[in-house]
Amino acid sequence: MLLRTRNSHLWARDDFTRDFVRLNGGGARWLVERGVGLIGIDYLSIGDGDAHRVLLGAGVVPVEGLDLRAVEPGRYELLCLPLKLVGADAAPARVLLRRLA
Repeated sequence: MLLRTRNSHLWARDDFTRDFVRLNGGGARWLVERGVGLIGIDYLSIGDGDAHRVLLGAGVVPVEGLDLRAVEPGRYELLCLPLKLVGADAAPARVLLRRLA
């Protein structure tokens, strides 16, 4: 699942802001209960600390820092190709979307 929010306009800014849409623990639990295996969002963090613990504890892959400004609502195939970094808990990735018919 990808979340395109009002965060998308933040990519035009030169500075970081803490005023962005994000998940909290309750939202993360809701996604886990529904079997979501990957959640992406259009800014630099998927959520607060509780959201990260819930998602990662359930094996849900968070994909952060997506620029979804040009993505229209719909069904897509997501290809996510992270770099393999030894000893790291995160990695940059090349993420591609292919629109499904």
